Amino acid sequence: MGLLFEQIDSQPSVIGEITLRRRKIPALGDRDIYEVKLGEEFLMSSMFVDAEVALSDIGLGETEGDNLSVVVGGLGLGYTAVAALKHERVSELLVVEYLKPVIGWHQQEKVPLGKDLNADPRNRYIHGSFFDLAIADPETGGFDPEAPGKQFDAILLDIDHSPRALLHDSSASFYTANNLSLMARQLKPRGVFAMWSNEGEDDEFMATLREVFTDVACHVVSFYNPFQNRESFNTVYVARKPD
Repeated sequence: MGLLFEQIDSQPSVIGEITLRRRKIPALGDRDIYEVKLGEEFLMSSMFVDAEVALSDIGLGETEGDNLSVVVGGLGLGYTAVAALKHERVSELLVVEYLKPVIGWHQQEKVPLGKDLNADPRNRYIHGSFFDLAIADPETGGFDPEAPGKQFDAILLDIDHSPRALLHDSSASFYTANNLSLMARQLKPRGVFAMWSNEGEDDEFMATLREVFTDVACHVVSFYNPFQNRESFNTVYVARKPD
């Protein structure tokens, strides 16, 4: 089976030491599991990716038309981005990632999905803060540095654990009606905002979304957790910009 544990890379980042590891769990067979840690906190794992994939599938399933321009906030291990590219209607994907080492892991193909993302000409990595770019003045900025003020068909977000459990305190103001409205300027009319969460439906956040968007829904994505020998779940929020 080879090594049961390998630290592939560890680098300083703007919010702390970030580490990429690979391990095997004999009980689960000869499967490589990739993990990312920030300091001592687990950020992500390839063990459970159902909801990351569902974020793209559910969010893009609500979009209209063809030749979709899509933003993914948070590269992670690449599952949301690769799932988005499997939708043939997507003509352009911008993946916004704050942590430069994470982009490097994909560009250098230290993670399995880096090869898929690098090979697809529709994909482009954007190094920057999703939360800062989301509220930027459209006249001078936005998610696409090559096209200030550009509007997108969908914005898919997977960065914080939930609207309450934040990766960093600096993103707290994003989950307000004011900043969601600022972000919505970068969506086309009837464009879709979708967001992953590690927690159950948040009534307060649902109410906030309804101040800005229409067709607000929260989808439960269930998956089997072998560590707990039971079903676990994440959620995906979906909302539409009015006409």
